[in-house]
Amino acid sequence: MLYVVATPIGNMQDMTLRAIEVLKSVDKIAAEDTRHSKTLLNHFMINRPMISLHEFNERECMDMLLEHLDKGETLALICDAGTPLISDPGYHLIKEAKARGVKVVPIPGACAAIAALSVAGLPTDHFVFEGFLPARQEACRARLKELLYETRTLIFYEAPHRLLDSLQAMVDVLGADRVAVVARELTKIHESVIYSTLGELLEQYSAHPDKQRGEIVILVHGTEQKSGESILINPDHVLDVLLEELPLKQAAALAAKITGERKNALYEKALGKKGE
Repeated sequence: MLYVVATPIGNMQDMTLRAIEVLKSVDKIAAEDTRHSKTLLNHFMINRPMISLHEFNERECMDMLLEHLDKGETLALICDAGTPLISDPGYHLIKEAKARGVKVVPIPGACAAIAALSVAGLPTDHFVFEGFLPARQEACRARLKELLYETRTLIFYEAPHRLLDSLQAMVDVLGADRVAVVARELTKIHESVIYSTLGELLEQYSAHPDKQRGEIVILVHGTEQKSGESILINPDHVLDVLLEELPLKQAAALAAKITGERKNALYEKALGKKGE
C-alpha cells in the first residue's frame, strides 16, 4: 500500500491525527527533502526510515520504491509542505504504482492553493490551478496570453524572486485593472492576503521588497462574462499565440476562423509581426 500524505504548509498544528498515525505505521517514508522533513517527523516523534524522492531523481528512485512495494512493504509519500504532487514530484511513482495494482490511499490535509482560494474573496465555483508560470519571460507571457479569456479564477504558485516579474507580465497581458490576490506565508506568523488590482499589487510589492519573501500564491479573477454574452476575442492576441506554434499562412487562416476577421488582413498582420 502507498499512502499520499499531506503535511502542514507552515503551522505544525495543521498536521492531521490520521497523517501522524499513518506515518508512524509505514515501513518507509519517501520525502522530497529528507532534511526538511526530519524536522516535521521529529516534532511528532515519528521515527521511520526515509528515502529521498525529488524532481531530479524520481525516475531512478521510483524503481527502488516499487521494489519495496512488490515485497509487501507499506510506504508513505510526503513533500516539503502541503499535498504531494500539487506542483511537487510523485506523479510518475503514483502512475506506475496504480498500473501495478498497488493500492494508493490519500491522506488529505493542507494545500496552499485551496487555502488561498478559500480566503481570497474571488469566485470559487470554477477555478483552474496553473502551478508555476514558465521562468522565461517570453514563455511566461505566451502562457498568460493563452489564459487571457479564461473565465475561471486562475491560481498560480510563485517564488519570491519572481513575484515582481510575474505581476508585471500579468499587468502587461491581463491588464492592470484585473482584480487579483497575493496570498503569502499562509498559516505562518507573517501571513498576508492582499486583495486589489494587478496594477496596485505590482506597485505595492515593488515599493516593499521585505514583503516579497516567503511562499506565494497569486490568484487572478477570470475574465468577466455576462450571461448570454460571448467573449470579445482580440484577433491580435489570437494571432500571436498561433504564430508561436504554426507556420504564418496556417496561423492566419486559423485565426480568421476563430475571430471572424478577414484572412487576408490577418495574413498582412502576421507578415508585419514576423518582420518585427
